[in-house]
Parts: sequence; structure tokens; C-alpha cells
Amino acid sequence: MRTSLLTLLGAAVLSCLPMPGEAEPVSHVFKRVNPSVVVVRTRERDVGSQEQGTVRVLGVGSGVFISAEGHVLTAAHLVQTADEIVVEFLTGEMVRARVVASEPQADASLLRLEGVPPGARPASLGDSDAVEVGDQVFIVGAPYGIGHTLTVGHISARHKPNTVYSGMALAEFFQTDAAINQGNSGGPMFNMAGEVIGIVSHIISKSGGFEGLGFVVTSNMARRLLLEQKSFWTGLDGYVLSGDLAKAFNVPQPVGLLVQRVAEGSPAAAMGLRAGTMKATIDGRAITVGGDIILQVQGIPVDDHGAYERIQERLGRLHPGALVTITVLREGRQLQLTGQLP
Repeated sequence: MRTSLLTLLGAAVLSCLPMPGEAEPVSHVFKRVNPSVVVVRTRERDVGSQEQGTVRVLGVGSGVFISAEGHVLTAAHLVQTADEIVVEFLTGEMVRARVVASEPQADASLLRLEGVPPGARPASLGDSDAVEVGDQVFIVGAPYGIGHTLTVGHISARHKPNTVYSGMALAEFFQTDAAINQGNSGGPMFNMAGEVIGIVSHIISKSGGFEGLGFVVTSNMARRLLLEQKSFWTGLDGYVLSGDLAKAFNVPQPVGLLVQRVAEGSPAAAMGLRAGTMKATIDGRAITVGGDIILQVQGIPVDDHGAYERIQERLGRLHPGALVTITVLREGRQLQLTGQLP
């Protein structure tokens, strides 16, 4: 009787486990990885109307906790110029964070928490090179601020760097039909093994809502740019001026970078870079004008769209604390600003 009972119990346990080659239910994988997903809340300054002047803007997005040392992966567009960042865990615990590495050209940033909550479990980074079109995936994030929301879909396509947007030339993207909405930015995409294979970037939409075209930065690209290569955070957001637009701004070279926003306490702020002061609409896009226009970095002219890579390579040879010189156009005069590399 005892042997028979043990046999029945063993059979019952085995029946609850996935058979070899059988996928683990999404609900099980979600429960396992959900504690590593965080809500990222930001506050930054922006230019309002003439009556408002400078205003404080609150932002909300998502991220994923990836190391016991307190690192969180998220989207660069969410935190690049944030003055304050707070990360909220599934338990409700709030922890302040700062940007330690960022690559706006790939829309990926790395945060460092001021402290790690007890029991926090980091997610595992998977190999995005092994992902194929048609693979099932799921995304966890905070659409419209509603935290820890699950959406499921498939990999629709894969896009190599510099094939989707010139402004994100370094980003390798997965395209997905898993629903992505405002607030999902920076959140993780998981494979069915519960590994992070991407960081949510943006959608393409005519209606403003999700229409089946979501883009996710691959985990291998984020790992390479933020964890393996020398990377840092400037706290600067810029708009490229070229062609007739550069001429209209009296830029004395083919291309310049118009400073939009500068984060408080950032290396860009320490150098004295000035952000824009007034909103304007140019070529159908709202931008902020009145800020510095960057002409050179460390002697390298910002004279074409390939200058970014050359500047990154030059700065990558320097040690933290090394002096960096930036030439800017300010109110019609060229000035040199000097600061330390983070």
C-alpha cells in the first residue's frame, strides 16, 4: 500500500511538470520573472508656454533589474535628461537611481540603484542572437502607469543597426506584435525560458495607440554597448541641424547638434552647456530652440552623421576624469567649454 501511494504521488507531481520539449505555460514563466520587472518614474525640467516658463514634467516607464549590485536596464529616451529617477519594485518599495551608462543612439540606458531591496531577484540576460522570427515572446511593463502588465506576441522581424532610424543608428531591433503602449518603454521582452532578450523602445502608430508595430532593442546590443564597452552618461538631449536647417541657424559647418535639454547634476550641466529656452515647430516636429549648438567634441567636428561614432571612439580612449573640450555656438559666438569625462 505504501509503495502504491508513493507511486501515485510521484505520478501526480510529474503530471504537473512540463514534458521534455513541452513549453512551460506563460503564466508560470511570468510569475517567475515578474519580481525583476520595475516601474521607472522620472522628473525633469522642460520648457512650457511663455506664461508657464520652465515646468516640471513627470514620466513613467519600465525597466528590468539585472544584477545583485543594483543595475537596471531601461530605455534611454526615458531617463537621458531626467533630474530625478525612482525605481519601484513589485513589493512597492521605492529606490532612487542614477544613470551610469547610456547610449541614445541605441535607446538603451543602465541605472544604478542607491540600494537593493532585500529579496530582489535579478533577471537573466538571454542570447538575442539565438532568437528567430516567429518565436513566441512576452513583454512585462507599466502601460499608462499600470505596473506589471503582461502582453504576449511573436517576433515579427529583425532589423540590423542603421536600417530603421538614422537617429538610432546603433540600435538592433526586434519587431513584435506583442502590445506596447505608453509606459512600456524600457521594459523587458522575455523568451519562453524567462530570459531577457530585449528592452522595449517604441511603436510606430498613426492613431497613437498600438497597431502591431513595436520595436525592441536586442539584449545582446544593450549588453555590448552598456556592459562590455566603455560607456557613460552625458545627461544631454540634442537635435541634429543639417542642410537648410543648419543654414537657418547660422551653423558654420554642414551639421551641428542643437542642445534641447540638460539634466541637473549631469556631466553636460557641469560643463556649462545651455539647454533650449523656447518651443518651436520645424519640419512638423516640436523642438526647443535657444540652446547651445555643439560644433566640435575633443577637436572632432560634428560635421556629418558619422561624426558620432568617431567622437565615441575618441572618448573611449580616455580615462574617467580626463578633460574633454566642446566647442559650441552660443548667441552667434563660438565658445570652448571644458569638463571631466565621467
